[in-house]
Amino acid sequence: MEKSHENEHPIKAFGWAARDTSGVLSPLNFSRRHEIVGVVTEVGNKVDNFKVGEKIGVGYLVGSCRKCDNCANDLENYCPGLIMTANGTYSDGTITQGGYSDLMVVDEHFVVHWPENLPMEAAPLLCAGVTTYSPLKYFGLDKPGMHIGVVGLGGLGHMAVKFAKAFGTKVTVISTSAGKKDEAIERLGADSFLVSRDPDQMQAARGSLDGIIDTVSAVHPISPLLNLLKTNGKLVMVGAPEKPLELPVFSLLAGRKLVAGSGTGGLKEMQEMVNFAAKHNITPDVEVVPMDYVNTALERLVKSDVKYRFVLDIGNTLNKS
Repeated sequence: MEKSHENEHPIKAFGWAARDTSGVLSPLNFSRRHEIVGVVTEVGNKVDNFKVGEKIGVGYLVGSCRKCDNCANDLENYCPGLIMTANGTYSDGTITQGGYSDLMVVDEHFVVHWPENLPMEAAPLLCAGVTTYSPLKYFGLDKPGMHIGVVGLGGLGHMAVKFAKAFGTKVTVISTSAGKKDEAIERLGADSFLVSRDPDQMQAARGSLDGIIDTVSAVHPISPLLNLLKTNGKLVMVGAPEKPLELPVFSLLAGRKLVAGSGTGGLKEMQEMVNFAAKHNITPDVEVVPMDYVNTALERLVKSDVKYRFVLDIGNTLNKS
């Protein structure tokens, strides 16, 4: 038998993001299914880091070239040859299938240990979590006492608030909807709230933020956000609008400000993030549903009728059937 670094695990739960309904980045135009938690049932005879019965997680990618500079620096998520967990393509042409199954086989390099104190329905940490954790860490926006803005309060935004608060920063949520103020402050623990369409509020907050994590995937102006930054402030985009945004260069020059992007995270950072979440009791806000609810969940997702992620409970659904 050929020696293998792959392990097999039954899938218990996986998160479902709003962008999964759009087919974005999907050659087959279906859900990407990439926030997955399960239990190991079998390991290849070269697997050293995982054992049968252990809880594990699989995020956005299940393969990379393992040779480029990005891979050498634990940035597999930026590898030109990365293989996405669903709708990706292995070297033999096989399409990856993601989390819609009871079993999944994955190379151990692309698996993370799942802490015992984290519930399995916290699976959205594996994409929404690391997508917001990574830029806060990399761009130095994790220092206690800093003032961080979070644009948008959806699946990504609410995780950005939770991580930023856990780092000890002051957090301001920025939204077009005034109705989200109580949610941001009373439930998620943000320190303040700005309605981005209110010019008086935006003017009063001008030059007050050290950094901003922008989670919005709709086309929106970024000039008002840049005005909120202090000198040397950083605006990091983690949302992915389908059309280009206008870049107001003068706003960058007037304050040596930075606009950057960040996409998910590598495996080392993903494990670090999961461990941090477990230590600080950080979990995404989810609604757990059985597999036979999937069509209704999809309809609600299109209408943004969920706070903030659906998690499909595959393990219990299959056990009952």
